[in-house]
Amino acid sequence: MSLELPQPIEEFDLAMDDGAVIRIRRYGDRQAPVRLFISNGNGFAVDGYLPFWGPLGKNFDLIVFDQRNHGRNGLGDPPNHDYPHMAADLETIFIGVTERLGSKVNVGAFHSMSGRAAMKHATEIGWRWDALVLFDPPNIPRPGHAVHELMCKFENRLDEWAKSRRSHYDDPMELAAEYAGLRAHAGWADGTHELMARSVLRRDNENGGWSLVFPGELEGITYLSNIPMNLWPNSDEYGGPVKLVGADPDVERPGPTAIANKALAEEGGYAYEIIQGAGHMLQLEEPEACRKAVTSFLEEIGIV
Repeated sequence: MSLELPQPIEEFDLAMDDGAVIRIRRYGDRQAPVRLFISNGNGFAVDGYLPFWGPLGKNFDLIVFDQRNHGRNGLGDPPNHDYPHMAADLETIFIGVTERLGSKVNVGAFHSMSGRAAMKHATEIGWRWDALVLFDPPNIPRPGHAVHELMCKFENRLDEWAKSRRSHYDDPMELAAEYAGLRAHAGWADGTHELMARSVLRRDNENGGWSLVFPGELEGITYLSNIPMNLWPNSDEYGGPVKLVGADPDVERPGPTAIANKALAEEGGYAYEIIQGAGHMLQLEEPEACRKAVTSFLEEIGIV
């Protein structure tokens, strides 16, 4: 089953503070009262999340974008790929979209790395949202916490994997097969392995074939840069309603992020929902349940 992306209503580029350019795409219902911003996790691309966000276009004005250096964006020079820049990017994107498209109720729905950037943006730069939904961000508590070493080891393993990963393919289907063969990714929705592979690769006109848009070296650096952030905020530090949507910590072999998010939710007083049976890529594994996690929260707080 091959998934095809719809044509955006409109698309435009926004320049970040350091000159990096991020492509913004608008989908869904432009007349909808709620604007939903959606972005990706480290090493992935937001187009690959289509099974999650596509159906949301029936009821929301969707703003879909890749984090800097990912997906449809070019590689920055220098790439400046770190959480301070990604947090600042969210400020620039929010302001740029609002100036271009007008004011609305604004909700962020961010996965993993983009969720961490949104946490940093909201707690350190300013609260701009009417609500935030954070999908399994890789939260790391301060040293001494019971989960600290578990998450540090996890990020170091991911760094090693990213820096050694294959960067060139003759065809995107080769990467799709790699995704499907990994235990952590095997349960994605039909067609998503191929769609994500096409979304993170770009034709290599110099060498032929296809190459990763976002280099593994930068992907690894991003995993490691998460460790010293000291970002473990309580829910009342944001300035507005926030929901954590986590991978299942009660499966036989739960991922570290599932355990970390359960701990943060319990300690920080978050609205919290577990996606039963899902791992870290929960929006690709259980897209319908993840959509309901968004809409039910917005109903609870009176936004929809």
